[in-house]
Amino acid sequence: MTIEEIRELIQIVTASGVAELEVQRGENRVWVRRTTGVVTQEIHVPAQHAPAPHIHTAGAAPVVAPAPESVTVAAPQAVAPAGSPDLTDPSLMTVTSPIVGTFYEAPAPGAASFVSVGDAIKPGKVLCIIESMKLMNEIESEISGTIVKRLVDNGQPVEYGETLYLVKPN
Repeated sequence: MTIEEIRELIQIVTASGVAELEVQRGENRVWVRRTTGVVTQEIHVPAQHAPAPHIHTAGAAPVVAPAPESVTVAAPQAVAPAGSPDLTDPSLMTVTSPIVGTFYEAPAPGAASFVSVGDAIKPGKVLCIIESMKLMNEIESEISGTIVKRLVDNGQPVEYGETLYLVKPN
């Protein structure tokens, strides 16, 4: 498969809303999985009887069916400290990864980050590097604004379309 065919498969998955797609041609196999960036937390409360069965549905997080005499416990909600930005602000824009690879915040280990929270950015400003197939790809801003939050850690693998930064536009 060529890189263009793989890009086309990624676009199909993104546009169609399909959760996963696997294509095999001869010995070449490509598996594209779409993630939403939603973080889920499961809390299992031991029951007095047999454990509850796990139900798995395609494209969804595992769901735990309640066991008899079990208690459902909600995860505590995180409270933002005073003075922190409102991450639910609908005016915030996202900078997403255009490729699959490894996220790097600086040009070299020990070097200063390209951008930090609170920095003003404009189109063309290098925000990070994503290493993919041994190639270092500089990711440039397409918007003007201020970095509100970085959502990935240095050295973390990222998926196509995964949100890297939240930006308050100017």
